[in-house]
Amino acid sequence: MEFRDLKRQYQVLKPQMDAAMLEVAENCNFISGKQVTELEQQLAEYVGVKHCVTCGNGTDALTLVMMAWDIKAGDAVFVPTFTFFASAEVVAFEGATPVFVDVDERTFNVDPVKLEEAIEQVKKEGKLNPRAVIAVDLFGQPADYTKIEEICKKHGLLLLEDGAQGFGGKIGDRTACSFGDAAATSFFPAKPLGCYGDGGAVFTNDDEMADYMRSIRVHGKSPADKYDNLRIGLNSRLDTIQAAVLKVKLQAFKDHELESVNRAAKLYDEYLGNVVKTPVVPEGFYSSWAQYTLILDSKEQRTHLQKELKEQGIPTMVYYPKPMHLQGAFADLGYKKGDFPVAESLCERVLSLPMHPYLNEEDIRFVANAVKAALNL
Repeated sequence: MEFRDLKRQYQVLKPQMDAAMLEVAENCNFISGKQVTELEQQLAEYVGVKHCVTCGNGTDALTLVMMAWDIKAGDAVFVPTFTFFASAEVVAFEGATPVFVDVDERTFNVDPVKLEEAIEQVKKEGKLNPRAVIAVDLFGQPADYTKIEEICKKHGLLLLEDGAQGFGGKIGDRTACSFGDAAATSFFPAKPLGCYGDGGAVFTNDDEMADYMRSIRVHGKSPADKYDNLRIGLNSRLDTIQAAVLKVKLQAFKDHELESVNRAAKLYDEYLGNVVKTPVVPEGFYSSWAQYTLILDSKEQRTHLQKELKEQGIPTMVYYPKPMHLQGAFADLGYKKGDFPVAESLCERVLSLPMHPYLNEEDIRFVANAVKAALNL
């Protein structure tokens, strides 16, 4: 069994996928081919924003926004402590200070109450200049932007949606990557919409910001002359072949994959909901299920379950074993164990099961029965 079955996905999409990749090879338009522009237009339309600017990976997508907003030393950027390292890394890379915030145990996303408390504390201390919030759509579910957008507006902060895992999720009629002042996503192969390598994108309605990011993703070039560099930039373009792959996958994502992965999650809920703590999707929210994550009673129980499932040939993953505030890279910020109890507890108790659009009911029943047997339920 595969944790995220890209092999099965490829077999289903093989005719379209092979044709798309061969077209790139035959035309030899490997860099900035027409497929890149076409994909950007399709992604912007799907999300419901004016601009999609693709780039080399999801971390660069976050970085492009930090650069466009001139995030710098002395600035405070608020980041959930229960997330992947890149969410905070890009802040520190610009010389700014990530200020960590605890999360909601039900949704795994940043707790709006704790967020506002952190903002007010930084303002009170007066050592840093509060500039922005990075809210993460963890495991496929959008953060609570209804509340977060109000908090950012109240305190005059920019809001970046880190939708690396959230693409396809929704709150009401609004689609993930349309929230805040800008959004970033990743096309890493295991993401809800993934390519066959690295890739990322930024979404915004800001014309000036979009033009700036299109420049800095290619060494800060001028739109009129690629050898006239207006600013210092990056080398972070999405390869044409990855755009071609993503065009095929985006169509499948819209046609059936998003619906299928939600059907798989519902089956998991039915089989496991009465025996273990399963993920919660609040009323009005819709997840794209980057992960299906259980919360166990203890670290020891998780270790036992993971071992038992491995013996049955069932792969599992722990996202994430260590919160951001306890990472060695941020040791100089002065955080300590116990500062963010919800995140620290989750890091010891979460376990993600196989999850993808090509799981069938037999697969899910097999996994669920193995979980029940391992927990003696």
